[in-house]
Amino acid sequence: MQSFRKFYKNKKVLVTGHTGFKGSWLTIWLKQLGAEVIGIALDPKTDKDLFLLAGISDKITDYRKDIRNLEKIKDILSNEKPEIVFHLAAQALVLPGYENPVSTFEINIMGTVNILEACRHTPSVKQIVIVTTDKVYENKETMTGYRETDPLGGFDPYSASKAAAEIVTQSYRLSFTQSSNQSINQSISTTRAGNVIGGGDWAEYRLVPDCIRALETDQPIIIRNPYALRPWQHVLEPLSGYLFLALKMAEDPEKYSGAWNFGPNEENNASVRDVVDMLISLWGNGEWKPKIKSGKLHEAGLLRLNINKSHDILGWYSVMDFREAVQWTAEWYKAYKKADAYKLCMDQIERYTAKWNSGHLK
Repeated sequence: MQSFRKFYKNKKVLVTGHTGFKGSWLTIWLKQLGAEVIGIALDPKTDKDLFLLAGISDKITDYRKDIRNLEKIKDILSNEKPEIVFHLAAQALVLPGYENPVSTFEINIMGTVNILEACRHTPSVKQIVIVTTDKVYENKETMTGYRETDPLGGFDPYSASKAAAEIVTQSYRLSFTQSSNQSINQSISTTRAGNVIGGGDWAEYRLVPDCIRALETDQPIIIRNPYALRPWQHVLEPLSGYLFLALKMAEDPEKYSGAWNFGPNEENNASVRDVVDMLISLWGNGEWKPKIKSGKLHEAGLLRLNINKSHDILGWYSVMDFREAVQWTAEWYKAYKKADAYKLCMDQIERYTAKWNSGHLK
């Protein structure tokens, strides 16, 4: 990852959603690479959020703004003049999407429109990475992993809003960067990761945070869909893909624009129960119980990603197996109360970098 440091050192990088789980990890990694980071997000949701535990606000230019406010976003980009934009800000959960569909569509669709529109009017911006989700696909729950060319869909409001954000992004890319009337020199891509786990996530309705809350209070873990299969991966895996993608977009803006899957290797797909059982084993105690379902809100039972395009064209590879992903996650949560959260993340980033440099990325 020496090329990472060379590319990102002293770069001005905007991260939206920097107060969230993935955004906090990405911000820490960018700082480790020597980037100058600007963040746009709402406030953290709990006092245990990684953003607060790691003291990230003091290390970056920190804006608390709503991405639904186009004029505010345009003002920030005009003043800060970032070179690279990673758009992670979102309503990022399935069940809250059912509870608040209108705001989910507003944030995930119009928020993405506003980021792209602000970037369009900011000449300093050269690479734009829009982060969506593996749930953008029309999921028929087959054993075949979805490719970037497969149809988009979305049963629930969250999934549909992210699929719509993909279409919006494609329109901006084709209309303003790849048409014969191209007027700006920007490269735009979207990224679709799997089910991301790692230390510092305290969101509601997410498996690992639910497990940790139960384990820390000696309560049984209640899980909704123990046999649902998901593409689990440690947070550093997709983040390495985002960082590598932006680097490659700088090398060849047209070749590396478009949609990219950053999921785990095929053998690392596992059930919800597999994750919980391994967490309990690594924690040293605990038990789980299935939730008695009281409603019929749809959640997919099977979802897989095909990552051949990222392998073959981009040259990105997943370097962690399923056990490592869960083990690193458990290590973080077992240590955070007595350790510096920022250092915990830095240590895992350095360990991950060593794995990357040992020959896994060709």
